[in-house]
Amino acid sequence: MRVLMVTSEWPTPDHPEWVPFIFQQVEYLRRAGIEVDVFPFRGGGSPVNYASSWRKLRNKYRLSQYDVIHAQWGQSGLVALPSQRPLVVTFHGSDLHGTVGSGGSYSRTGNLLRSVSQFVARRASEVIVVAERLIQYLPVNVTAHVIPGGIDLELFHPMHKPAARKRLEFLEGKFYVLFPNNPQNPIKRYELAQNSIDLLKKSYDIELFVLTGVPHAEVPIYMNACDALLITSHHEGSPTVVKEALACDLPVVSVDVGDVRNYIDGLSGCVLCQDDKPDTIANGIERVLKMPARPKLSHAVAHLDEVLVADRIIQVYQKALSGEKYT
Repeated sequence: MRVLMVTSEWPTPDHPEWVPFIFQQVEYLRRAGIEVDVFPFRGGGSPVNYASSWRKLRNKYRLSQYDVIHAQWGQSGLVALPSQRPLVVTFHGSDLHGTVGSGGSYSRTGNLLRSVSQFVARRASEVIVVAERLIQYLPVNVTAHVIPGGIDLELFHPMHKPAARKRLEFLEGKFYVLFPNNPQNPIKRYELAQNSIDLLKKSYDIELFVLTGVPHAEVPIYMNACDALLITSHHEGSPTVVKEALACDLPVVSVDVGDVRNYIDGLSGCVLCQDDKPDTIANGIERVLKMPARPKLSHAVAHLDEVLVADRIIQVYQKALSGEKYT
């Protein structure tokens, strides 16, 4: 089977750490025997960029030679349309939610993005969403496969915590809470995370450690060295970083966002915050810090092995080729 992956996000020479979950998915599909070509582009919210990318896609590839076109994010599907071959679209979150501006409200551009995604969803042969909660944002007559992003369990696994801390030169006796997002992205609400940590500084030697620009292969070291992962996002789809943390036995403290509840609600050693107030989040972090030992969490994501997820995606490709709609 030959597949052309069209994606508006892809690693670059300057930023090889970008969207590792998409790169990883492509690699595992190839391991499974799928011949995958990738057409990356940067739309940047510009109609001119999208028009240019639409032309480049057709100048570079003869689309009829592929069995399936797979668009990552709704906006990528716009570049793939009209498609001569079955079109599979994966929606990740912001493409259906919209994007948040610096003031914390959904932006006009984000509303346009949401409309574009709904337009694309109606024209796709098959639709994948990474979290069940995203289905509500699809047009009412569109059904979807729920396939969360997979995890490379060869890379993400528990390690010896003292050795990981020593490797990163973390200070002895200090607590490190991992914030795995760009502080400049308003969706991730860095200020809320920092305010929550500040409430604990009177009682604990604690630091909010921002993880950006780190090669994906080194992320497990940070996860094994830190004491908790903190998610304060305004919205998410199915954040891969949460599942990677669990694979490393790293406790997760999170607001109720995306499908995080599915993984940590009731899971001993993790905290799903009942609201997004700084003191509620701080209390959740403190509960983790007071645990006598690091919990065992990796069993909660064993079913998300990228090998298994790739197989589910291939089944969607086969259904798209058969012309049978998912029910």
